[in-house]
Amino acid sequence: MKPRWTSGPAGLTLVRHGHSVGNEADSAARQAGAEVLDLDARDADVELSRTGQEQADAVGRWLDELGDDDRPTVVVSSPYRRAAETARRAVERLGVDLEYDERLRERDLGVLDGLTGSGIRKRHPEEAERRDKLGKFYYQPPSGESWADVALRVRSLLQDLRHGYDDARVYLFTHQAVIMSFRYALEGLSEEEILDIDREVQIPNASFTTYRRQGEGLELVTFADTAAVDRTDADVTEQADRVGAGGADV
Repeated sequence: MKPRWTSGPAGLTLVRHGHSVGNEADSAARQAGAEVLDLDARDADVELSRTGQEQADAVGRWLDELGDDDRPTVVVSSPYRRAAETARRAVERLGVDLEYDERLRERDLGVLDGLTGSGIRKRHPEEAERRDKLGKFYYQPPSGESWADVALRVRSLLQDLRHGYDDARVYLFTHQAVIMSFRYALEGLSEEEILDIDREVQIPNASFTTYRRQGEGLELVTFADTAAVDRTDADVTEQADRVGAGGADV
């Protein structure tokens, strides 16, 4: 069921973080056929790659050129470093406070974090089997979160936005699975519908997914839009977040 928005933001924009060193490590591991990513940092501390910094700066230039009636008035970021760094670089010239909310953090993969798809199948074959049985949306890795768990915290954040940010233009800097969960919650999608979208679209780094309030609803305007990066020399990248999800589809 789609939530009613008789109050709350005039607009909501979800920005995926820029390309990270975790993305680089995941690509390298998949190419090498490795079971584990060559990355020492915990997921919360994974920083932007040089490409990701360029993408974040491209977002900043885009926002700088918006008119006063279109610029963000509220900016909230995941506290994870790659998202927080993207947000700081993007809004540093706008004179708007940057807030952090742990509900925007990336999905926690628990004991599977840092493993590639082949690593999961070899080291935790029982989990690969359990995931196949439960399906991607409801599968919860040991000590981790399912997509449904992420949707619950997204719904909690949306409830706060509905009652505390009337007519604000809210920008949320976050992660791929979280953006998909916003679509699931805001549009009243079914499990099958959101997984169909996930199969069809890899959300690019530093892309925008935008909603505008229309009547009693927030209506999708753009999804996975890379316009800010497209007009610069920065590369457009579409890699999965640092989950060791190279082929694991967890």
